[in-house]
Amino acid sequence: MLYLWIAAASAASLLSMAGFIHVAIRLGGAGRALGEAMSRAPLLDVLVAWFTVMPGIAGFFAGAQLGGNGSWWNSLGHALLGALAAIIGQVVAMQTWVFLHELANPAARKGPRILKVLNAKVGRVRNHGAVWWTALAVPVFAIVRVAELAMWPMLVLLVKFPRYKQGEWVNVSRHKFSGLVGHDLIWCLYCDWMTGVWSLGTEMLRNVESFWCPIRFSSTAKCENCKIDFPDIEGGWASAQSDIAEAARIVDAKYPAPNGDNSWFGHPARLTVNGRDPVGQ
Repeated sequence: MLYLWIAAASAASLLSMAGFIHVAIRLGGAGRALGEAMSRAPLLDVLVAWFTVMPGIAGFFAGAQLGGNGSWWNSLGHALLGALAAIIGQVVAMQTWVFLHELANPAARKGPRILKVLNAKVGRVRNHGAVWWTALAVPVFAIVRVAELAMWPMLVLLVKFPRYKQGEWVNVSRHKFSGLVGHDLIWCLYCDWMTGVWSLGTEMLRNVESFWCPIRFSSTAKCENCKIDFPDIEGGWASAQSDIAEAARIVDAKYPAPNGDNSWFGHPARLTVNGRDPVGQ
């Protein structure tokens, strides 16, 4: 019974927050401003944590308390059951929100939808099953986001890597797209957030790679596969057939960048007048 309370508390907290957001963004100019703030980092980070990882964490600790003063193994078992109960509450909350959101938007629900097309293409069970399977990656993206927030400022301080306006990367906007409701909307918001987090992480890694090891891979296939995400492979890294003297020469020639930081070789700020940051960076 106590685990049911954990599940219920999890669902209630998520539905309450969703309700607050729906009401707040309709409160005139102040509500619209709050809505814009909630759609981008750093406030978006708080909301994403609230809806994704916090229920499981809270359920874990609540479950551990149910273990009382028993063995650590017993406490761990209760903690895992608590986390599972909270996750079940998350699923219930999401499905409830999807039902209510589609109910409130009958025209969009009955009209053309991505959901309907994909269900017809691959089957409803396989389509939904695949999306739920990708949810297993949410903790990974959450860890990546925490690493971006916790580690990058120190690298900026220590080795003058470029600063980034992270809200220009980590934001969501697909809720503004006409006709997205229910499953379509929640899936698109998930992809919206996930893509921003991953793209920012890739951008940060471009700086790391070019700064500490600007050497092409000896595998031609790997160079071909990676050059889109790491343009410096063809834009200045030392040949795999050269030597350490060439790599050292490249590092000496490329750093610091014209604007004084240590950005990757193809960073847009290197290509603008006086090293100014381009719009959106």
